[in-house]
Amino acid sequence: MSVERQAVIRSKSGLHARPAARVVKEANRFRSQVELVTQGKAVSLKSLISVLSLGLNQGAEVTVRASGPDEVEAAEGLAQLLETDLG
Repeated sequence: MSVERQAVIRSKSGLHARPAARVVKEANRFRSQVELVTQGKAVSLKSLISVLSLGLNQGAEVTVRASGPDEVEAAEGLAQLLETDLG
């Protein structure tokens, strides 16, 4: 089973290198498998290259999907982080 949470990218410059690195670092704190889903594509939130490959801009709607022992905490925490302006 997995947990999903919706989020909107709030960073003014989207999810470019620095904000993406911060999200990936946070995702790696969790034991669960965590994915970022948008426009039919799902990538690991634990891989910086994968997250950057999505080219997400401010206002992009995404889903955080987590599956594992701390899935609820992971999905909620990462969705909240994406909703903040990461710079």
